[in-house]
Amino acid sequence: MLKHLTTTAAVLALSATTLWAKTDITVALQLEPPHLDPTSAAAGAIDSVLYSNVFEGLTRFTGDGAIVPGLAESWEISDDGLTYTFTLRSGVTFHDGTTMDADDVKFSLDRILAEDSANAQKALYAAISGVTVNDPQTVTITLSEPNGNMLFNLAWGDAVIVAPESIEDIKQTPIGTGPFKFDLWNQGDRIEMSSYDGYWGNAPALDKATFKFISDPTAAFAAVMAEDVDVFSGFPAPENLPQFEADPRFQVLVGSTEGETILSTNNKQAPFDDLRVRQALAHAIDRQAIIDGAMFGYGTPIGTHFAPHNPAYVDFTGSSAFDPAKARALLAEAGLPDGFETTLHLPPPSYARRGGEIIAAQLAEVGITAEIINVEWAQWLETVFRGKDFGLTIVSHTEPMDIGIYANPDYYFQYDNADFQTLMATLNATTDPDARTALMAQAQEIIAGDAVNGYLFQLAQLSVAKAGVQGLWTNAPTQATDLTGVSWAE
Repeated sequence: MLKHLTTTAAVLALSATTLWAKTDITVALQLEPPHLDPTSAAAGAIDSVLYSNVFEGLTRFTGDGAIVPGLAESWEISDDGLTYTFTLRSGVTFHDGTTMDADDVKFSLDRILAEDSANAQKALYAAISGVTVNDPQTVTITLSEPNGNMLFNLAWGDAVIVAPESIEDIKQTPIGTGPFKFDLWNQGDRIEMSSYDGYWGNAPALDKATFKFISDPTAAFAAVMAEDVDVFSGFPAPENLPQFEADPRFQVLVGSTEGETILSTNNKQAPFDDLRVRQALAHAIDRQAIIDGAMFGYGTPIGTHFAPHNPAYVDFTGSSAFDPAKARALLAEAGLPDGFETTLHLPPPSYARRGGEIIAAQLAEVGITAEIINVEWAQWLETVFRGKDFGLTIVSHTEPMDIGIYANPDYYFQYDNADFQTLMATLNATTDPDARTALMAQAQEIIAGDAVNGYLFQLAQLSVAKAGVQGLWTNAPTQATDLTGVSWAE
């Protein structure tokens, strides 16, 4: 009798598991956001948590990189390419219950363009000369010149729609229109969110989601193995992936990102203001050794700031091939036969910390002494990105097709080339696909020739998840952990 009852209980338990799949998930990330406003910071870690989950824009990226309607259900573009009229979805509310309408769209875009704007990608929207509210459901964006990237740019996390009533507290209490509402931020540990009952679209399969922040690769491995987390997006210890692949409890997702991983160089700081010194840096670097040593083979070598999976990519790795003898000769030509000393700021990601050790050793071989300075992400943003107080640093630029940053002389690596700026303005005003491809090839050639930065590799998207999780993005067309289509297998 006891055996029969035990068996029956087991069957009932199994049936319950089958009938009621899990509706909560814990996702681990290596980087914690510095704050929670994606429209006023360069930190991709903000989008990693909030993009499509809490905040939405007029358009949005899908997992395969396509641009699809977001808060705008449709749009019309004038024949001259200067006006975009968006029809907004009806019944959309913010998480505080207030209605999202054309006034909020105008407020959000005007805020990006304001003189005191802190938007990290303000230049993407510089062609917007005006935003007009036609009625609560219709808004028109007027451009000063055609911009073939406008729908693409509006899909960025920097252009999500926010309400004026929430701006004062947005960095700590984000209020968006997405399928999940923000509940809690325990800084240094986790962010919690739950499904929003008033969401305009299809309800997510998940009721609750927790984002845990685990910066140490060893701790990341332990957390996944102990099943303390359900997903680790951007897993920081690639050497452990074969162990997870062999374990039926887990699945390993290997995809691509938009992340150009570069040895960023302060172009206005001597001696990096000398082209020959920057070229010497490029020839001192063995890309494959960095990919093998820091990323255990995951990554694609790049010779310019452009993703290899983009059809317009041109391979310039040959123009900066590993050649220590040439590097030493260029330094001598620049008046630095004995080399020089500089700083190398390294933020927390493994590609930076591990890659930095390898690069410092490679630079030492040609006489360049790089003092390694490990910094937390907030320090990196303050010292390097905003303060421009650095010689070298390593960072992966995960924004999609962002070669346009080289047209901003005030960007942190301070590259100032009038010809490149003119080329980017022409590209932005060009809509013909073949002409755009040709212009993008020219852009890649210019920055490769100027050795603006040391171009290392395209970051791979490496994630580990429990076997029952489905609907995760394999690739990362933007830096996001989109949970809108994620569920547990029944």
